[in-house]
Amino acid sequence: MKIWLDGKLVEESEAKISVFDHGILYGDGVFEGIRFYNRRVFRLEEHIKRLFESARAIALKLPWSEEEVCQYTIDTVKANGLDDGYVRLVVTRGAGGLGLSPYLCETPSMFIIASTIKLYPQEHYDNGLSLITCATRRPAPGALMPQVKSLNYLNNVMAKIEAIQAGAVEGVMLNEQGYVAECTGDNIFLIKDGRLITPQVSDGALDGITRRVILELADQLGVPYEERSMTRYDIYTSDECFLTGTAAEVIPVKSLDQREIGDGKPGEVTLRFISAFRELAGSTGASID
Repeated sequence: MKIWLDGKLVEESEAKISVFDHGILYGDGVFEGIRFYNRRVFRLEEHIKRLFESARAIALKLPWSEEEVCQYTIDTVKANGLDDGYVRLVVTRGAGGLGLSPYLCETPSMFIIASTIKLYPQEHYDNGLSLITCATRRPAPGALMPQVKSLNYLNNVMAKIEAIQAGAVEGVMLNEQGYVAECTGDNIFLIKDGRLITPQVSDGALDGITRRVILELADQLGVPYEERSMTRYDIYTSDECFLTGTAAEVIPVKSLDQREIGDGKPGEVTLRFISAFRELAGSTGASID
């Protein structure tokens, strides 16, 4: 496997960063995950723009341009000879001292990994996921801005542990006011009376790229939608529910907290969105060739 690391492609065994890197010591950095299909990187420019916005939000100035990082991403995918898969970009503050101050780090570091990924077993795409509500809350915007994809994902990891220990694959995270924010790694949508509903970003939801695609597809499919505050009651009583994310793509949900959603099977509208997303993702994107 070839890894892009600070300006050059190296073998996986040679892809090393300093133990004094603030990304390791303090989770001080940002990342993006991007899918590619049929040798096309899906929504590449949107992802790279968000990477730069996350960096700007944490006062991390990147020494590369967005155009350069787009090209580095394509180069990494091409070097690994993959047609379909997932590429992860990680930017750290760089090596510094053991002190907390980010100003001890002179130069940011970036590495790019291109590989294959399967987030959930196929049976869950066929039959739907069972979710639980996590006790771990989504960080308040005043503590950590939810739009920043930072390397400090411990909050989500702890929520994921809760879900797995409860026998579920994924869990719903609430904000401090008790409203639904998102899942541990995915955005959440529901269908009620033919209407698509998803939490607003101000409630702690990441403004996901796949989330944006679904809202675009809603217009094309003629499905009315709204972004608003949601409670667990809204999910319990919904007709259909599905999750979205770059790694997860679009995956149906069959229950939350052992309450069956709809008839407990992937719904008709959900299946329309899955089909439309796959068609779009498989036919558009930045060419690797």
